Amino acid sequence: MKPKDIGKAYDQITHLWANETFNMANGIEQHKKAIGFIQKRGNALDIGCGCTGRFTELLKNEGFTASGLDVSIEMLNIAREKQPDIDFMQADICECELPEKYDFITAWDSIWHIPLTEQRNVLTKIVKMLN
Repeated sequence: MKPKDIGKAYDQITHLWANETFNMANGIEQHKKAIGFIQKRGNALDIGCGCTGRFTELLKNEGFTASGLDVSIEMLNIAREKQPDIDFMQADICECELPEKYDFITAWDSIWHIPLTEQRNVLTKIVKMLN
């Protein structure tokens, strides 16, 4: 399945992540541990950010200027409602070129959505986006 098709599928099931029963703690401790290795708290990007805002909120609270990227417009609509002060971008990481450099990038639960034939290119792109 191509990322744009995955985005359309997620548009249909956004309610599952917007639900109060969603485990907002999932991945937080792992992110806190990774953030502990970062000295410069500049720009941070959450690839495949979805709608929960849990990682963009954490990054913001840790002193980063957080941004989110997702292919699902419905996920982003909810994310923008929850966090109007965060820059959320709708794009496919396989195709987009972001002009920014980042001090921290996360792609929690996202890379596995990328076709195997694109994963090396995407990971190389992500590494090049780091300061």
